[in-house]
Amino acid sequence: MAIIVNLDVMMAKRKISLNELSKQVGLTNVNLSILKNGKAKGVRFETLESICKVLDCQPGDILEYRREEQEQGQI
Repeated sequence: MAIIVNLDVMMAKRKISLNELSKQVGLTNVNLSILKNGKAKGVRFETLESICKVLDCQPGDILEYRREEQEQGQI
């Protein structure tokens, strides 16, 4: 997938556990883990805002776009 989720990087920088983040954001550990591992099909802006508020970061610190290898060869 071309969208990379760097939530684990931001959590490490802020020294916050998945359990603590899930409590503060109001998501279950399972749903937050799905997002953290890049398995989520989407994320609500409300959820992204809550995560950014707790981690004191910007959405671009969590989400990153990278071209996929096949796409790069076609351009």
